[in-house]
Amino acid sequence: MTCDDAEILVHALIDGELDAGHAREVEAHLAGCARCTDATRDYREMRKAIAQGGLRYAAPPELRRRIEASLPQAEAPTRRAVLKGFAMGSAVSAIAASGLFAVLLRGDDEQRLQTAFVSAHLRSLQAGHLTDVVSTDQHTVKPWFNGRLDVSPPVIDLGPQGFTLVGGRLDYIDGRPVGAVIYRRRQHVINLFVAQGASSEPRAASMETLQGFNIRRWSDRGLDYWAISDLAKEELATFGEKFEAATRAAG
Repeated sequence: MTCDDAEILVHALIDGELDAGHAREVEAHLAGCARCTDATRDYREMRKAIAQGGLRYAAPPELRRRIEASLPQAEAPTRRAVLKGFAMGSAVSAIAASGLFAVLLRGDDEQRLQTAFVSAHLRSLQAGHLTDVVSTDQHTVKPWFNGRLDVSPPVIDLGPQGFTLVGGRLDYIDGRPVGAVIYRRRQHVINLFVAQGASSEPRAASMETLQGFNIRRWSDRGLDYWAISDLAKEELATFGEKFEAATRAAG
């Protein structure tokens, strides 16, 4: 052990914070180093003096009076001012807290929905769970949803673009029925979940990854879309873009 190492560890030794192994190393070094031994003795005496208050300094009364005289004199607040300040502070705190709570709540809802949709996607991959109606014909799949949902999800034939329509399924997310339109890209399944949106305002597409699955989320014309697959992000983004373009073209 060098003197530099000992200088760092000796304070921990004095405070009883070293384990037995390091304590023995420091003590062995001190036994053969007069300089570190002297420094350690000084540290111990300084620590003892601080603990006993030997280094405490009391300012003279005159210095205290001069300092107090130089400070501005604060007026005693009235009861009305105190209550007004308390009320304003409480109101600001309440507004800030509720705004923060709303932001956190929205974030929690998004995360919860993402988890629910990924779980539904995983369930659909089990044997016999992928489709309720099997067809590559959009004119067969779309009418099947009629009467089963408040809104019938758009069903687009994207076969020429490399995304084969497989069929449709009725699923349940967050306690409400949701339509799932299923596509396939090579051996990869794409579940396109479609639900009634809370707002008619469009929402630009965003891409997330959860549990190894990519999620492309967007909203258009009062409908929320969640496309989920183990496809690469670029391919899933292409799917979403082609679907959006086709629905806009269809009117």
